[in-house]
Amino acid sequence: MLRAHDGGLQGWRLALLGALVALCASHLSVAVVNWLATLLATPHLLPRMDFSGGIPNESRTLAVVPAMLLSAPHVEELVEAIEVRFLANRDDNLYFGLLTDFRDASEETTPEDEPLLHLAQQRIQELNEKYRGARSDVFFLFHRPRRWNPGERLWMGYERKRGKLSDLNSLLLSGSTDRFSLVAGETTALRGVKVRDHARRGYPATRDAARHLVGSMAHPLNRARYDENQQRVCEGYGTSGSPR
Repeated sequence: MLRAHDGGLQGWRLALLGALVALCASHLSVAVVNWLATLLATPHLLPRMDFSGGIPNESRTLAVVPAMLLSAPHVEELVEAIEVRFLANRDDNLYFGLLTDFRDASEETTPEDEPLLHLAQQRIQELNEKYRGARSDVFFLFHRPRRWNPGERLWMGYERKRGKLSDLNSLLLSGSTDRFSLVAGETTALRGVKVRDHARRGYPATRDAARHLVGSMAHPLNRARYDENQQRVCEGYGTSGSPR
């Protein structure tokens, strides 16, 4: 950069060069860290239950995607994404849901809220109609209202992503929908299910990937162990359905 400045490069051209140099350096640093991680972190295969014949009733799973409803195209993308995951992971004991908030705002409601929520609800209902068979609803929408956050001085989803999952767990445990402004889909089918967070756990959309992952999480050696004294999961797989 100094050589470029000394060579007469100034103003916006120098700023643009600096931005490009920073971008290249950031990509390089990420690539180096990823490469070192593959060398230093030895992967270990996890034991897995054989669910090749299907996920059993006791391991019924709801895979959710925590997200915000940002725009109509974004809603369409979210719905298309869970349909793709469903098509790649067909199983009678596997359900899919969107777990959503609106974007942060200075007011409790905004003019675009209702159209976006209606669109999301309509698309979920269309998916359930499209793939309706002998079983109950497969797709769900769980949407929360904004709450006032005095620290941020904004209306927003309570505790963001962590709050979404906690509220969903409460709904599944108690059946109460008080923390949600809208629930689309017949939730009686979800009694006793385990919640899996697609965004955090990285469920791929490859064929039967969810069945393999649920099989790993269901294995006795991988199950979460909750420590009453520390009030957290200390061993095993820390599913979002486990106590916190």
